[in-house]
Amino acid sequence: MQVFLVEDSAPIRERVAAMLEATPNTELLGHAADADAAIRDILAGAPDVVLLDISLAGGSGFDVLRAVRPQAPQIDFYVLSNVSAYPYRQLADALGVRGFFDKSTEFERVFELIAERAAGAEERGAS
Repeated sequence: MQVFLVEDSAPIRERVAAMLEATPNTELLGHAADADAAIRDILAGAPDVVLLDISLAGGSGFDVLRAVRPQAPQIDFYVLSNVSAYPYRQLADALGVRGFFDKSTEFERVFELIAERAAGAEERGAS
């Protein structure tokens, strides 16, 4: 399963890359730190999953969602952000996000979900 990361913090990108590397059947397809690069690279790479921060340089994760979802509805988006108040969760849900996770309290949960999904994809591919 290919994952694309949209995150402007280098330490978080490194942590996510290490966690994905340790997750069977996943590959970090690429990453972007700003909205424009994210939109361009997600559409070009067509990953299975995008891990998306809301606060980005040069825009927001919502800008990325608004641009990519209509063109590539098959890509699943999961938000991993410190900005997790209800209005943000509500807007993300309205824009088609599959899950919303708070970096400070739910960081590991998003990787559990990705591991479960990757294992399921591997099983479907093997049968």
